Amino acid sequence: MLDLKGIYKTFNPGSINEKRALKGIDLHLDEGDFVTIIGGNGAGKSTLLNAVAGVWPVDKGTISIDGVDVTAFPEYKRAAFLGRVFQDPMTGTAANMQIEENLALAARRGKKRGLGWEVTKEEREKFRQELVTLDLGLEDRLSAKVGLLSGGQRQALTLLMATYVKPKLLLLDEHTAALDPKTASKVLELTDKIVSESGLTALMVTHNMNDAIRHGNRLIMMNHGKIIYDVSGEEKKNLTVDDLLKRFSEASGEDYVDDRAVLSSVQK
Repeated sequence: MLDLKGIYKTFNPGSINEKRALKGIDLHLDEGDFVTIIGGNGAGKSTLLNAVAGVWPVDKGTISIDGVDVTAFPEYKRAAFLGRVFQDPMTGTAANMQIEENLALAARRGKKRGLGWEVTKEEREKFRQELVTLDLGLEDRLSAKVGLLSGGQRQALTLLMATYVKPKLLLLDEHTAALDPKTASKVLELTDKIVSESGLTALMVTHNMNDAIRHGNRLIMMNHGKIIYDVSGEEKKNLTVDDLLKRFSEASGEDYVDDRAVLSSVQK
């Protein structure tokens, strides 16, 4: 479902601020893979997701989604293949529109649009049924403005919108980082449910080692723009945070330094 071959990206080349963010990334995801990405600050995690999303062009290499070479596609063209949930709960929804209007936008994604934008009775009932699955009481607030929702409610709604029309690939860029631990756990539970029930292929960036271990069927660790560890199956299920720290040291020759990751591991 996703193939990255020899991906390189350098920001501000030739300047004092040059940053080699990705250094020859090769990555293959089969359909249905749910891959978590862990790594310290500046490891290249979000840069990798942005490369897949087409936020900016890569310097070298190819990107294919479901067999289609999208390397030269601008961001708006790649959007047809992707669902995305960002770190900021404000990013994935239209705050001044109602919940049902946001869902209508998601439901009509990729379809021809005319002047008939009203939400139909049939759509409203379907939206209500979909919202029931979130278990957040939003099914009784269809006419509420999204800007009035909590961060967790907005992120759960964004997750539903990003997957309402099944994407080829779901990108989750630290989508629980701005939430409190209890709410983050709820959103991750919803993520697992939606990915599993819809048979989605997903990439999830996280700073939380426990979350990286507990979620998905595969884990990759990045450092200085490279993938230094790739694990799946039973080996992944049996991992501990200490195992990850040890693997990082063995593969990189340095200690893992990331305050957010350390704190989140202690909180668990």
